[in-house]
Amino acid sequence: MKELIRVANTKDIASQSFELIEVRGKKIIVYNIDGAYYATTTMCVHQGGPLEKGTLKGTTITCPWHAWQFNVCTGKAILDNEVSIECYPVSIEGDQILVRI
Repeated sequence: MKELIRVANTKDIASQSFELIEVRGKKIIVYNIDGAYYATTTMCVHQGGPLEKGTLKGTTITCPWHAWQFNVCTGKAILDNEVSIECYPVSIEGDQILVRI
């Protein structure tokens, strides 16, 4: 069963940026998109590229290996809605960011 786990404070992740976070042995990326927080896996579904080394523009993360792009809010690939990266539910309690992993 997935558990809601505190991963960071809201002040730790600047707007329009993201942080690689390891929690209980699992690496995830937590994004701040204009004060809304999202979390995804770190691995691109194309060939396992490191999304944490990619670039974020708006709500789109671009993999540094082959430029595959994903919407961080939905996990869906920009060019193919049938392809997606794993997303994790995020909750905010006060200034705490909690992710269900």
